Amino acid sequence: MASMTVSAGKKPGVGGVNSVSKDKIMESIHQLSAWLEKNDYRGYDTFDGLSSKYLRPLTFETKFLRTVLQQGVRRFPLNVRPLLGIPKSRSTKGMGYLAKGFMRLQQATGDKAWGVKAESALQWLIENESTGYSGACWGNHFDYQSRGFYLPKGVPTIVWTSLIGHAFLDAYDHFKRENYLQVAVSACEHVSRDLETYPEGDSLCISYIPTGKNEIHNANTLGASLLARTSSYSQNESYLSLARKAIQYTANHQRANGSWYYGEAPNVQWVDNFHTAYVLDCFKYYITATGDNRFQEKLDKGYQYWKSTFFLPDGTPRYYDRKTLPIDIQCSSQAIDTLVFFHDRDPESLSLALNVAKWTIDNMQDRTGYFYYRRYSPRLVNKTPTLHWGQATMFCALAGLYKLL
Repeated sequence: MASMTVSAGKKPGVGGVNSVSKDKIMESIHQLSAWLEKNDYRGYDTFDGLSSKYLRPLTFETKFLRTVLQQGVRRFPLNVRPLLGIPKSRSTKGMGYLAKGFMRLQQATGDKAWGVKAESALQWLIENESTGYSGACWGNHFDYQSRGFYLPKGVPTIVWTSLIGHAFLDAYDHFKRENYLQVAVSACEHVSRDLETYPEGDSLCISYIPTGKNEIHNANTLGASLLARTSSYSQNESYLSLARKAIQYTANHQRANGSWYYGEAPNVQWVDNFHTAYVLDCFKYYITATGDNRFQEKLDKGYQYWKSTFFLPDGTPRYYDRKTLPIDIQCSSQAIDTLVFFHDRDPESLSLALNVAKWTIDNMQDRTGYFYYRRYSPRLVNKTPTLHWGQATMFCALAGLYKLL
């Protein structure tokens, strides 16, 4: 296990001692793909504790006890879900990431079998949309209790909907099928019609969920990025206007050092790796889709902060701005994905992506093919096979890295 001590120094270049070969990346992908197929693309989720058929009745449906159960299952260093009656399930967000990964591998290898898998995942997503809303949208397959709200199974979130919407835009680019673009347009109808917005001067924040006030930066910018990117295909000016104001909100709240809090409410003011990466991706999506460069300086400052803060010299991805532990698989996967996305702007990003990939494959991939959820110390590892949080995001990220090499 790599050192957990944050140290200064240059990051090794491509081909250095911490680099990983293209063949090793594909070997890792094949091992993970085999595990996914063996498990019928099902796994656990970090926040699925309320699905326990044994302990859920003991919460008496109080916020405090629901939180205790959900966080207890999430934070326990061993996977207790089988004992608690929590089943493995498919995940909408997970299937979105897998669809993107399959398309990337078809583009990289020319193998049509990956394309067939992508279309199967996309069709599953179409068949598993949340119902009763103004457009296509997706939510959790489990009940969820956050610090600020309770979200029943199936109620959509802007995070799930936007990330899946991007997968359908990728599918439109890849397969050239109009129905995939129409799914993304439909998702934008949901974002623009069903979600509250909260004005602030020349900007606004789009809510995380259809009910309640939830001003979260990665959620707000994800919605904006989907609106902006879709508007570049559909020429819908209302999508573009809403996207611009939402991006402006998060731009206005960038901190002096280039970072963003997870959200602006006092109880969500932390800075972490993968939520920061989401925001950076979304600023880049917006600028690329619109040609509007007014936020370029904000993006550059945020990217430099993120890259200099959240990685150890050997590629270990840190979780928070002020501490490394726990090492979380989502930090690994989103770091690789964002670094690949920024390779056209940063000549060092590929080197760092390769180092993160090598560290993650060496330290977080099980011999059976799946990736562990978290490392709390060199010896204490939570080996829970999370589906969207670990397997799908790593599959997508490694596919993108392989495609780039």
